[in-house]
Amino acid sequence: MSETTITKEIIVKMQETVQNLYLADEIPWVIGYSGGKDSTAALQLVWLSIKDLPEEQRHKTIHIINTDTMVESPVVAKWAQDSLKRMDQAAAEQKLPFVTHRLTPQIDNTFWVNLIGRGYPFPRKRFRWCTDRLKIRPVNDFIKNCIAEHGEIILVLGTRKAESANRAKTMAHYEKLRVRELLSPNPTLANELVFSPLEDWNYNDVWLFLMQYKNPWGYNNNDLLTMYRGATADGECPLMVKEGLPSCGKSRFGCWVCTMVEQDKSMEAMIANDSEKEWMTPLLEFRNEIGDEFIDKSRRDFRRRGGYLQGYNGKLNYGPYTKAIREMWLEKLLQMQIDINEHGPKGFDYLELITIPELIEIRKIWVAENHEFDDSLPVIYERVMGKPFPDKSVYTSTSFKKKEWDLLQRICDPQANDDETMLFEMMYTLIDIESKSNLMNNRKGILDQIERTIKKNFYKNADDAASYYFDRIKRKKEHGAKCADNILPETEEEFEDNEA
Repeated sequence: MSETTITKEIIVKMQETVQNLYLADEIPWVIGYSGGKDSTAALQLVWLSIKDLPEEQRHKTIHIINTDTMVESPVVAKWAQDSLKRMDQAAAEQKLPFVTHRLTPQIDNTFWVNLIGRGYPFPRKRFRWCTDRLKIRPVNDFIKNCIAEHGEIILVLGTRKAESANRAKTMAHYEKLRVRELLSPNPTLANELVFSPLEDWNYNDVWLFLMQYKNPWGYNNNDLLTMYRGATADGECPLMVKEGLPSCGKSRFGCWVCTMVEQDKSMEAMIANDSEKEWMTPLLEFRNEIGDEFIDKSRRDFRRRGGYLQGYNGKLNYGPYTKAIREMWLEKLLQMQIDINEHGPKGFDYLELITIPELIEIRKIWVAENHEFDDSLPVIYERVMGKPFPDKSVYTSTSFKKKEWDLLQRICDPQANDDETMLFEMMYTLIDIESKSNLMNNRKGILDQIERTIKKNFYKNADDAASYYFDRIKRKKEHGAKCADNILPETEEEFEDNEA
């Protein structure tokens, strides 16, 4: 770790720079706040700078945005939410132009709607479907609305060159393209300028600033330090250390379900270092279960979400999670939620691991898109939560429900075995298509739907499907066709809802 480089004089000069930029024009500011050390330091620096201005010069709004992915680490999420409340109160008391915004993804883009609802495989390096949906889109939507209203915005971020070599390279590149002093263009959004006041700071600088300057909205930065200390394996958080020693500055907080890394070391450390955090152990275990790559294939359909086959190096690329897996995970998730509400620490009595709007959206997908007319979600919810599911909407025919589903399964199962696994799915899909068509008194397109269903369930099992697919590829090649049978593994586009 680098030694501390900032001084009181540097902070004073930086505050003057912030003030000059703020007073230079009428362009509104947007500050990204995650609750972590860097965004806290950036916001604190701006807050102290604006507070020192005469009231009449605080002429334009500064928007503080916090993106809640809805699967944030519960401890960090509560910290951020409580922080926003404190900021609103403090800004009003201090007559400052700060306004907070808690951004969330659209319901059909949330983690659980995609994983449990649509059956998307857990995120991984080649299939990182979560970041854009959960974080980037909510922020971009907010910023686009601001730009539409004001023509231009300045985005303030706590990014630092010392975070990584890639970050340093990227920041240096856009530094050369600056149209104004200290303001870099955003490569993805026009009319957005980026201001990074901490760009040349290191870890020690951030912590020294946070420890020596009192938090202006009434939070205790020592508590933030404690949270970071708890997220390191050794429980230490030195500010001045020798090269090679660990630092809590490198701790990372994020989604508790994140499977982009093999281990969630921060959560593991929080649980190990603090007995009061042991209630999060089931969350960690559930995250590890979801992200188990060794058994993942056995949990998924051998067809893509649209029902078609796709091969890779002589093997099928598997598609969404099966009905049984999705239902099992939903039940576990709800059970963890109620256990935390009833037995967890104070402040988490009303924690929602999954929200009612998400459950309603998942139910729609299962019944309306997947033709699962047994409508199992309300049953699972009532069994775990001990109360009826609040959504009384009807998404299926009144003639075919759980009783008919079970009867159909009893009829189909004796006819099927390991060599014939698709019969039940084909039958319940065809029945649902027919019943919905009658319900809406609309037969338009029903023959196409029936044809697609039969094609989707044409195979006996996964082995039969693989044999059919690669034999077909082979025959096409023999007749001179160009076939992409050696494509990359799953991409996000392959799971979109408009698949044919």
